[in-house]
Amino acid sequence: MEMPLLHDFSGDQLIGLDGDYRPLKGLKQCWTIFWIETVKLWEIGGPIAFNILCQYGIYSITVAFCGHLGAVELSAVSVAQNVIGTFSFGFMLGMGSALETLCGQAFGAGKIHMLGVYTQRSMVILLFSIFFLLPFYIFATPLLKLLGQEHDIALLAGKFALLSIPELFSLAVTIPTSKFLQAQSKVGVLACIGFVALLLHAFLLWLFIYLFNLGINGAALVFNITGWANAIAQFVYVVVWCKDGWTGWSLSALNEIWAFVRLSVASAVMLCLEIWYMMSIIILTGHLKDAVIAVGSLSICMNVDGWEAMLFIGINAAISVRVSNELGLGRPRATKYSVCITVFQSLLIGIICMILVLAVRNHLAILFTNSKDLQRAVADLAWLLGITMLLNSVQPVISGVAIGGGWQGLVAYINLGSYYVFGIPLGYTLGYVANLGVVGLWGGMIAGLALQTLLLSFVLYRIDWNKEVEQSAERLRKWGGQNSEAEETLISEPTKGLP
Repeated sequence: MEMPLLHDFSGDQLIGLDGDYRPLKGLKQCWTIFWIETVKLWEIGGPIAFNILCQYGIYSITVAFCGHLGAVELSAVSVAQNVIGTFSFGFMLGMGSALETLCGQAFGAGKIHMLGVYTQRSMVILLFSIFFLLPFYIFATPLLKLLGQEHDIALLAGKFALLSIPELFSLAVTIPTSKFLQAQSKVGVLACIGFVALLLHAFLLWLFIYLFNLGINGAALVFNITGWANAIAQFVYVVVWCKDGWTGWSLSALNEIWAFVRLSVASAVMLCLEIWYMMSIIILTGHLKDAVIAVGSLSICMNVDGWEAMLFIGINAAISVRVSNELGLGRPRATKYSVCITVFQSLLIGIICMILVLAVRNHLAILFTNSKDLQRAVADLAWLLGITMLLNSVQPVISGVAIGGGWQGLVAYINLGSYYVFGIPLGYTLGYVANLGVVGLWGGMIAGLALQTLLLSFVLYRIDWNKEVEQSAERLRKWGGQNSEAEETLISEPTKGLP
């Protein structure tokens, strides 16, 4: 069946019979496509961003509740989440991001039955990945001491990490089911589940910390309860209400698993190098004088930056879905326009966030601490926070494009060079050799972030989208299951009625 042709205000056709945009002619067509892509982006990105903001709110509220117990508790929970938790979450999210590439391209190509197989494959991989992360939780206290954290902070942080191990296992369900739903743009349910989980978490924190007086032990227990409640809710929705994509458990999930692992590892390296970069500044700060104030103030800034970062992870996921779907459909021009419009809007959001942070810099820390010293320290770092938020507005979008297109390996090399060869050595030199402290550490790392953004922008400019379409088709031919009898048996029923 021919799809209807879209017209601009003058009546000119914008979309051809192949479903791709025609070459642009004039400002009216640019404006029309801008709004079309904006609506598509935020229909996907809005609920995803809201869900991720709710998930991050769980982390942030935990820090806020524990912060009012004392400065040491604030620093300990911040270190546990920003070092141990972020290390693990970054690795798990990266290992699950291969699913974003494959599910998005399979859905775009109409192979909906493969989404459940890919999701099961990802669950198996993530479950085994957790066992490589367990030593970091079990030996968190000696590890943090080795990295230079103060004894009291390391002891409490290690205790919190050890008690929160059950939440780590929930990620093996939460991440794959999220990617499964995102690829099909079924994101409204993710937003609803995330919001309910946030409300539940806030209530349970109040109950366990203040009513039952369990302190950070109670915070860790609530962390586990909320994590598994979120995982179970998403899994039940996938199994019960997504019969087209989830056709039941299948041994096909074990086919081509090593090729899947290779793409997962490339995704993990790419995202981990990004997430661990800002984590490393917390570790380096622990070696400075007055470490409690230094770590506490920086942790609050990272927490505020995290709110913007979670918004852009939502945009990252949305552009990844758009890119993978359009590549799967064989529409290079639509892919290109979507990417350009998303980068423009993300940069605008980054500018707004920077202005807001600078405007309220003297009040940023009030929600996290009653300490006047910490509040003043955060206000002094606000200008660095503003610059970081501006730079962080473009980079996640380009990473999302990389995930959607399946070229995570190249981005991993860029991240390695920009962050760890350039940024961290420069930050260490400014912070310790030039005695600039936290400002020097953070300033050097901002320089690494700026270099990475510049290089990624150049890569994005040089992409041949027609070639990306060809590579997407080849990937689906290789991993789509056509050569597997077990997967062929899944095709007949789920694909009935597909275009």
